[in-house]
Amino acid sequence: MKTNTILKYLLVLSIGFNLHNFALSDVPSKIAVVNINQIINHSSQVAQLQKEQSLKNKEIQQWLLNAKADVEKQTTNEAKEKLVKKYDSEFRAKQEKIQKEYTSKLQSIDKDITAIIQKEAKAKGYDIVLSKSVVLYGGEDITKTISSLVK
Repeated sequence: MKTNTILKYLLVLSIGFNLHNFALSDVPSKIAVVNINQIINHSSQVAQLQKEQSLKNKEIQQWLLNAKADVEKQTTNEAKEKLVKKYDSEFRAKQEKIQKEYTSKLQSIDKDITAIIQKEAKAKGYDIVLSKSVVLYGGEDITKTISSLVK
């Protein structure tokens, strides 16, 4: 009976050591961190997208002023209401189109930046790249390198 207990203990101990060694062998040896906000702030693609959005917002504001003036020119309430419904529908369609274009371009920029980070990580042998905002300590900061590669 005592022999069985000792064998069980040794078996559990052996499995424990093997699992411990197995777990440690899978720990990444090289971790990088990237300040995503800094990369976005220095990206010419993001700056261009913001500029485009600003122009589109100005165009929409001008369109709204023209629509308001057109509604005010109407002499009857019925005509005004009909025109307001028309312009309201057009406005929602314009907003939706602008939002879809913006989202699509933003996703494209995100894919580009992610691809650059992945390529650099593989080239430099990093096992993991984390956002600097979620890391309290450690990891090699590759923000400057990535920032120089991002358009």
